[in-house]
Amino acid sequence: MSPSMLFVVMLAAVIVAAAAVVVLRARRRAARTQAPSSRPADPFADIGETEGDPLRLKAGDMLDFGAERTWIRGSLRLSEGGAVWAEHFLEVEGERRWLSVEQDPDLQMALWTGRPDLELTPHGREVELEGVRYRLSERGSASYRSEGTTGLRAEGGMDYADYEAADGSLLSFERFDHGRWEPCTGTPVGRAAFTVYPSGS
Repeated sequence: MSPSMLFVVMLAAVIVAAAAVVVLRARRRAARTQAPSSRPADPFADIGETEGDPLRLKAGDMLDFGAERTWIRGSLRLSEGGAVWAEHFLEVEGERRWLSVEQDPDLQMALWTGRPDLELTPHGREVELEGVRYRLSERGSASYRSEGTTGLRAEGGMDYADYEAADGSLLSFERFDHGRWEPCTGTPVGRAAFTVYPSGS
């Protein structure tokens, strides 16, 4: 083989090798670009915990209490001075239930059930109900903002009186927009008591 022919063969080999390197690098870049989209999305990645964040609850979110699964129909955002808290009304049949959430300074949550069958008003420091004595723990007035389906105006005011029994059971009275007092009984719940599945909205 002549020197010129040998040079041509060697040059062709170098060109083929360079082209192979370019193609290999392009494929690696494409694989790196496509890899994140092939992984399943973590719906709780932005809050970093599988229970969800109770402070971010909103209408449309699903709550799983283990044996019970329900949805939030509407929410009230309440404020009194520098304190803020929320009440989230749940989709249930035959009764009125909601979850209250407050950071004061630790997270405090309670699951409430409306008691329209009771003819009680918060006019004393103690209230007895079904053999349990409740003592007044807090009362005041707040403003509210309504989201979703709550049965209330978009904005308004409310009065409340909260009572607590020695065993931790809760009794509360709320009065919206100068209406009648609405009694309800409640139970404190912990953060691990339910799982939050945020809605897409």
